[in-house]
Amino acid sequence: MRRETSAPRPNWQRTVSDQGLVFGAPARAADGSPRPYWDESAHYVFDMSDILSLEADVELLHSMCLEAVDNVVLTERFRDFGIQEWVWPAIAESWKRRDPHVYGRFDLRYDGRGPAKMLEYNADTPTSLLEASVVQWNWKTDVFPDDDQWNSVHEKLVERWTELRDLLPSNELHFTWSGADPSGEDHVTVAYLQETAAEAGMNTVGLAIEEIGWDSALNRFVDLEEAPMGTVVKLYPWEWVVDEQFGRFAVQSLPGTLWVEPLWKMLLSNKALLAVLWEMYPGHPNLLPAFLDEPGLLTEYVRKPRLGREGANIQIVAPGYETQTGGVYGKEGFVYQLFDPLPEFDGYRPALGAWVVGDTAAGLGIRETVGLVTDDGAAFVPHRIVE
Repeated sequence: MRRETSAPRPNWQRTVSDQGLVFGAPARAADGSPRPYWDESAHYVFDMSDILSLEADVELLHSMCLEAVDNVVLTERFRDFGIQEWVWPAIAESWKRRDPHVYGRFDLRYDGRGPAKMLEYNADTPTSLLEASVVQWNWKTDVFPDDDQWNSVHEKLVERWTELRDLLPSNELHFTWSGADPSGEDHVTVAYLQETAAEAGMNTVGLAIEEIGWDSALNRFVDLEEAPMGTVVKLYPWEWVVDEQFGRFAVQSLPGTLWVEPLWKMLLSNKALLAVLWEMYPGHPNLLPAFLDEPGLLTEYVRKPRLGREGANIQIVAPGYETQTGGVYGKEGFVYQLFDPLPEFDGYRPALGAWVVGDTAAGLGIRETVGLVTDDGAAFVPHRIVE
């Protein structure tokens, strides 16, 4: 694994915009200057042995995470996740029904010299999908046509929707984004997911999640045409949904209206999962020691809010590395994970985002920062595989 630089394609901004990447606040360069969110002036190079190792690690981690969900449901450990008690039975039922899931993204520490280490699993509302699937593939095809890339995300998404055809209430899917997202990233991600479902032969409808209606007479969700909604694809976190009035309808109407991602994925996108995994698999080479509510035996650690996003409210305690980020999270409690800093390449620190579609590893996206925390100032950089 190594970092290389290359000249961006002429008029690359127009190229990636035409491919759908029409959002992105500036990232930050090593000298503090603004940097484009999509940055093809740098990329990472992997040997196939790196990728085969990562692929095996990701599929193993995914299976371990499913075992952890099963363990939490069986032992009713929902309180450790800070989840409201009225939601517990519905999560258990959602898991026992195996409500269909589509995709997720592991965030990993990897330097090419040892096994990947799981930092967290965003299995409910993962973004950076379009750039990982479409945009970087087209970059590779244009710039390094003879090389390969770990990227079957698009094909696997189409296959996954095809597999789910008989498991969903109907062939019509409603794809929703939040009008409250000022960046447009949610809308772009949902529109891309909608495109993959349409390619699989599904009938799709797009609307803002704020436009979903509730028919109190018939106890069902309806769209702007008053048509019933059998399956709703969302990028609105479950922990936000259950805090709102319509959240009770969403939970209590299951499985009449199915949501993708399903309710049981509340357990996978919660940092408490990290501590549960360490309890179940102590010493596992793909895990970092993690504990609920206190550092335990750790003297150097990262304190993460259970429901934190985009690097908010992170505290790093380690000599010479002390860091504290701001934000609105933390009242739900914290998880303490061993501090294992992201590797440094040319002054930048990459976090690997490994995609899972269905239960299969599907591809890789990389976001890199100058600092230790991968936050909303990170840039997305592509990768390639050399034989």
